[in-house]
Order: sequence, then structure tokens, then C-alpha cells
Amino acid sequence: MPAARKYPPELVERGVRMVIELRSPGHGRSSIVRQVGELLGIHPEVLRHWVKKADAEAGRSRQAVVSPSDRVRQLEKENADLRRINSILKAAAVLFAAEIEPGQVA
Repeated sequence: MPAARKYPPELVERGVRMVIELRSPGHGRSSIVRQVGELLGIHPEVLRHWVKKADAEAGRSRQAVVSPSDRVRQLEKENADLRRINSILKAAAVLFAAEIEPGQVA
């Protein structure tokens, strides 16, 4: 037999919606969760869990909110890594091509 729910589903939905609407990318979620929890009479950790679950279901995450400058830095690093790997592969291709004699090419 499942345990009885302490909070009605309407309260869960309202609390999650309030936290999602009030939070902004620059501010921490914990203070908003605590304030909304106190306002609605929900323990902040329970509300935090609900918001985290709603974010996962909606495909939102903390990493989804990335500043443009951070994204540019990330892409520049990835580009440098790919250039380095490409140069290694080119050098390996030249090395292996030099080892093959012209008569043995398949």
C-alpha cells in the first residue's frame, strides 16, 4: 500500500511553478526555494526536490543556462583540441604513407 501524500498535487504544481517563474539565471535557487517554501508551508528540501525533478522532466538543467562568453570559451577550447587532434592524424597519415611501398598499395 503506497504511503499517503503529505502535500496535494495542486500545491506541488504551484510551488514548482512559483520557483521556476521567480528564479533568474544569475541568482541561486536555494534562496528562492526557501522563500517559496516558507510562503506555502512546504519544507525547502522537499520543494527543491520537486523543482529538480520538474527541471529534469522539462529538459532544463543548470548547465543549460550558460552565458555567451562561457559558451565561446568552451567552443574555442574544443576547436583547439580538434585542431591538435587533426594535426596528429595528419602526421600519422604521412608516416604510414611513407612506410608503404608503391607496389604494395591495395
